Amino acid sequence: MKRVYDEPAASDGFRVLVDRLWPRGLSKQKAEIDLWDKDVAPSGELRKAFHHDDLPHDEFEKAYTAELAQNQDALAALRGQIAGHDVVTLLFSSHDEQHTHAGLLRAALLA
Repeated sequence: MKRVYDEPAASDGFRVLVDRLWPRGLSKQKAEIDLWDKDVAPSGELRKAFHHDDLPHDEFEKAYTAELAQNQDALAALRGQIAGHDVVTLLFSSHDEQHTHAGLLRAALLA
């Protein structure tokens, strides 16, 4: 996992953006994304509640985990798309690297 704004590296392997919105100020060419999977990102409502309405992170985690549990088709599709890649990097745009949905998504993919 890493911020999409960080410099792409060969060690990233297959790069998957897992945000619903395209990162501000970043060109698609500079981002070097292999896949943009909006379907596994938090819903627009949940994203807005967390970033704009001050939803506490623990409540965000519970809500996003519930969304992922209801979104097994999207998780299965992503698993299929990343299968066969030795290294996969989940990319996110959040400035707060410790309070991002990418870690929860990673855990759901590995479950």
